[in-house]
Amino acid sequence: MSDEHSHDDTDHEHGDHHQPGTHDHHSHDRDELGVAVLTVSSSRTLDDDAGGDRIVDAMETAGHEVTTRDLVPDDYDKVQATVQRFVDRGDVDIVITTGGTGVTPDDVTVEAIDPLLAKELPGFGELFRRRSYEEIGTMVVATRATAGVADGVPVFAIPGSENAAALGAELIVSSAGHLAGLAGRDDEHDHEDDGGHDHESDGAHGQGGEHTHDHGDDAGNHHDH
Repeated sequence: MSDEHSHDDTDHEHGDHHQPGTHDHHSHDRDELGVAVLTVSSSRTLDDDAGGDRIVDAMETAGHEVTTRDLVPDDYDKVQATVQRFVDRGDVDIVITTGGTGVTPDDVTVEAIDPLLAKELPGFGELFRRRSYEEIGTMVVATRATAGVADGVPVFAIPGSENAAALGAELIVSSAGHLAGLAGRDDEHDHEDDGGHDHESDGAHGQGGEHTHDHGDDAGNHHDH
């Protein structure tokens, strides 16, 4: 099998010169993204959401803008409705959820998001579990991190612990611009016509209210699924 794969619909080639975690910049890649972050938890608030804070830090450090952030309990309908609301926003290019991806009865994030996805991106979950195995071993089988595309917007679902959120954010940063560019190619002219997004953050919603990014070290080192 050849090491080089040609894709007629995306006009890019992947050769053996790529290093892990990197890719060549393509014309459809987006350098600045509007990011929506949703924490799914019945026990936390945005004021003590270390995992969510790590995601925000990673996105902003990479030059993206968190245009909205919210927190909802482990409730199927609320998770699904909030993700759909984020996807429908004009200033959101990718959605990241954290929490509710485990195997307890309360973990419903994956089930809530799945009906919204027109395309699945199984490679993200596979890569996340491969990297997580290095830290938590066979416990990784309980991690259901996933990703897909909803109405042209990449959606990522990662666990809620601080370490897992940091790993997920690292993987998302390395691929989000590429995926958002590919998934949203049909409406590229809209971005060009309006000169880009008018990214105006609407602040925090839901249980957390207004918040500041408090990065403490009191979060556990295990992946809370």
